[in-house]
Amino acid sequence: MAILEYVLIGYLVGIVMTAPVGPVNVMAIQRAVRSGFHHGVYVGLGAVVADTIYAAAAIFGVSAITQFIDGQLRLIEIVGGALLIIFGLKIWHTHPHLNGNGDDGEHGFLGEAAAAFFMAITNPGTIFAFISIFGVLGDYRPAHGNHFGALMMVAGVSAGATSWWITVSALVSHFKARIDDQWLGRANHIAGFVLMVFGALIYAKLVIDLLW
Repeated sequence: MAILEYVLIGYLVGIVMTAPVGPVNVMAIQRAVRSGFHHGVYVGLGAVVADTIYAAAAIFGVSAITQFIDGQLRLIEIVGGALLIIFGLKIWHTHPHLNGNGDDGEHGFLGEAAAAFFMAITNPGTIFAFISIFGVLGDYRPAHGNHFGALMMVAGVSAGATSWWITVSALVSHFKARIDDQWLGRANHIAGFVLMVFGALIYAKLVIDLLW
């Protein structure tokens, strides 16, 4: 595969992994609503660092055991599809609240980014989600030893996550009067639905492979 394709796949993975509205998204939206665009981005960049670390651990770990994965691909697809559907259902049923009890005061760039980083890095579900997604990519995943391709996919994840935070912060700061808990709930429904669709597509591929 071309390097650009690795970057693009990573970019899409970065968006899918960042879109669900959890504590970091709520924090970023709070900051963007109360303090403006840049504060929302500061929060997002802290989460991007955590996601990049998890993505790198997942993609290099998956690439290092490519031979095992290729031999157990069907089992991995079954487990990965199930995990994506479970994550999707969990996100669908999550009801985030914009007006939390956290500290709403303004902090500098490092303070807001660090807070988001620790919130994101302490979520163990993230690494399993990355492993599930990268594990079922098959030929779309960099082969073992293709370190540059793996780096480009990780770079794509970072770019996708960063673009998500910039877009969300811009939209929220512009339409902040319309942002409420219902809006967050709808966003989670969309993100959860997308993850469940990915999981369903994996099972559809398995059925097609078995029939043909």
